[in-house]
Amino acid sequence: MGILYDGWMILAALLPSIGLLFLFWVILKHIVEGDRRERAALREWEAQRDRDTMRPSAADISPEGTPEKESGAPRTHKPHGSAPHNGDATG
Repeated sequence: MGILYDGWMILAALLPSIGLLFLFWVILKHIVEGDRRERAALREWEAQRDRDTMRPSAADISPEGTPEKESGAPRTHKPHGSAPHNGDATG
């Protein structure tokens, strides 16, 4: 009966460490998965933004319905719902 008792004592001594290791693994796994999902969402958002900026606006389309040539100047993307800027330094 002594060896069985010793086995339970060893298991009782290791159980808290095993539990903490499992808890650490679960937390780290969720952190890594969350980071991966955030990076994927950011890539998708940037791709959507790039598609939106590359799409010709109504001002770029000629009366014939074909896009006019680019002037060579880079396009700027204004977020939806932004107020027009009046040029003063106060905002």
